[in-house]
Amino acid sequence: LALDILESSVTRQLVGELAIFRYLQDSKNHYAIGQIIEIVLKNFLLEDPTIKSVARKRGSVNPISGIQDVHIGKLLCSAIFTSSDDLIEPSLLGTVPPTGTYVYQVNDDILSTILEKQKNSLLYLGNSYGSKTKLPMWFKHFDYGENGAGEAYHLGIFGITGSGKSTLAKMILTTYSKFRQMGLLVLDPVGEFSKSFANDNSSNTDREYQNSDSNFNMKKIMNFLNKQVVSINVRNLVLDRWSLFEEILLESQIFHQLTIKGPNKGFAVDALIPKLRNKTTLTKLIKRESFDLFMNELRKEEIQLLIFSTPEPRKRLNNLVSNMDERNLDNLYSQYWVPICSLFEDRPEAVTIDDLLEKFSWKLKPLIVVDLSEQTAHNMQLRYWNETIQSLILKRLLKGLVSLGEKTWQKNTSLNTLVVLDEAHRYARKDEFSDSNLEQLRLTLLDAVRTTRKYGLGWLFISTSLSSIHRDILQQLRIMFFGFGLSLGNDLVTLRELVSDEKAIDLYRTFT
Repeated sequence: LALDILESSVTRQLVGELAIFRYLQDSKNHYAIGQIIEIVLKNFLLEDPTIKSVARKRGSVNPISGIQDVHIGKLLCSAIFTSSDDLIEPSLLGTVPPTGTYVYQVNDDILSTILEKQKNSLLYLGNSYGSKTKLPMWFKHFDYGENGAGEAYHLGIFGITGSGKSTLAKMILTTYSKFRQMGLLVLDPVGEFSKSFANDNSSNTDREYQNSDSNFNMKKIMNFLNKQVVSINVRNLVLDRWSLFEEILLESQIFHQLTIKGPNKGFAVDALIPKLRNKTTLTKLIKRESFDLFMNELRKEEIQLLIFSTPEPRKRLNNLVSNMDERNLDNLYSQYWVPICSLFEDRPEAVTIDDLLEKFSWKLKPLIVVDLSEQTAHNMQLRYWNETIQSLILKRLLKGLVSLGEKTWQKNTSLNTLVVLDEAHRYARKDEFSDSNLEQLRLTLLDAVRTTRKYGLGWLFISTSLSSIHRDILQQLRIMFFGFGLSLGNDLVTLRELVSDEKAIDLYRTFT
């Protein structure tokens, strides 16, 4: 909508401000709230060629220059409300207001009056751009009932490093945590969220961290909301799939110590794992008997034939494993076998992935943060930890959660859970991966985003890049937040595809 700016307001900062006007629609008073996204200056008299020639010579033309200026604004309407019988409810802009309609600047009092009945459900993420007016948002859980949307939806937060993505995500987690019947799962590949929930910002030692991130204490807020928080890392997560064991075994250094390198490591895994699966279980792999079984199988000629096709490396391997003394065996067991198998051991204070995800079927669901960061793994002396192993665990978590969602849907109930994936561009990118495990994770994410809304399972993707995220995922996002830094290159091209109004893009570029 076009606005004529009054003379008393032409010197004020208006771009980015929220504005409101009243109009009549269907014999009811309606109120439209929008944002001023552009101000242009017109002087129709100065557009005359003769006057332009005079202005070119004299610089200004009295009494035209500055006197006959007209300031025209553009208002982008974003919310419409109607009032009747002391009831204010959402509506649509179904007509054009008449000329002469006054437009007023929105302040907090106006918004509070309109949203009086929803005040307990509102979240203020910050101020409207260029103003002091707080910007309200209303987040609903995914189930039916009070404050429920009745369905899941997907969200996205995009912006370069330092644009406030993590802080915004924590604020959104805070407002969803008000719903004790809603589950929240944070998949944390870099340890950002795990650190936030572990830190106590009230202590002096954490002042620097508090100032560098946000001014709210996540632990204190969750305690106030009576939201159970479960922080999990690979130390207290029991892995429960042989495929995970195979991949971790491949990435470890144990085969290097046995002079098995390159593609021969894969041949060794293919030959040895079936023998282990027939005679032991994942939880018992850490026992010395399982290690001895592994070594005994490796000493067999038929196994060595499957690993090496030529006699020289077979002879080298046979001499090594046959002549290894007890001291070297103990070292191989303690230094290389135990760190791997400890991840699969049914140890105290550890939980299997199935038991962890089962918490989302409870009536009162927790907020679970899964720390899969490389730093945490290295602190546990898991030197073989890499992105491939990380992707295998992520895939296991996602498939388990989707399976749980399908079961709840078949029971005509909602899983009512939001999954937060940090560093989403590393796993949900548009290009295929050469690594088969990463590619399987990517396809799992794509399929989940398309199918899980009906289960009551929503997704929040956090990424430093907009253009690298798969197009199918972007098209499924209902709510998107754009931080600064997306106004160049491919990110700008993708942003223009998602936001069709070029004036809105111009407004975005003014602060990026």
